[in-house]
Amino acid sequence: MRLLGVNIDHVATIRQTRRIDYPDPLEAALLCQEAGADSIVCHLREDRRHIQDLDLFRLKKRVKVKLNLEMAISNEIVDIALDVKPDQVTLVPEKREELTTEGGLDVVSQRSGIKRILKVMERSGIATSIFIDPDIRQIRASREIGAGMIELHTGSYANAKNRTQLRRRYLSLKKCAEVAKDLGLKVFAGHGLNYENIKPLVRIDAIEEYNIGHSIVSRAIFVGLARAVKDMKALLK
Repeated sequence: MRLLGVNIDHVATIRQTRRIDYPDPLEAALLCQEAGADSIVCHLREDRRHIQDLDLFRLKKRVKVKLNLEMAISNEIVDIALDVKPDQVTLVPEKREELTTEGGLDVVSQRSGIKRILKVMERSGIATSIFIDPDIRQIRASREIGAGMIELHTGSYANAKNRTQLRRRYLSLKKCAEVAKDLGLKVFAGHGLNYENIKPLVRIDAIEEYNIGHSIVSRAIFVGLARAVKDMKALLK
């Protein structure tokens, strides 16, 4: 069975629209954990549009499965990560005006900065993944700077307009995952995945874990959060 990381950012998004104290991302995380999530994912953005600093500290204290913090290469966020010490951080690009993360980090052009963060996290005992596009150059660059794991950005695959495009992008993901695994990298995947488009990806043996948020939280509106997590877990068998 592949592993499932559940991103709880959208629970915090609902809360922040009213600037009140519910729904509580921690309560959501604990429900996801109980329903079988293998990790809890959250993104502490520089503009704090959803997850807040206090959420992160509370999650670290209460969550028993892996806590995966998505973060920009920002000195402020790096300092917070070193203070909280999540089990894993995932380095992602970040733009203030974007609705959601629009692509992967360009490791090829940012080698030195990313390598520095990798070393800082390693010294603190925090595992680090790099969120990249399914591009062989980016995969090789990630390995060359010392990364042990990557997360392939599946947005292009999820946004395919027709079967031909979908097939081509699926094969690209499959090839990239296999190349990364052959290089000794752990391979995760995420972004735009839902209860339908996840099915073909489960056949890619090189991918160990899928990180999914929006579709699970959306389904939870109709069936409840625990059921939404269990339904996704069932698809990963």
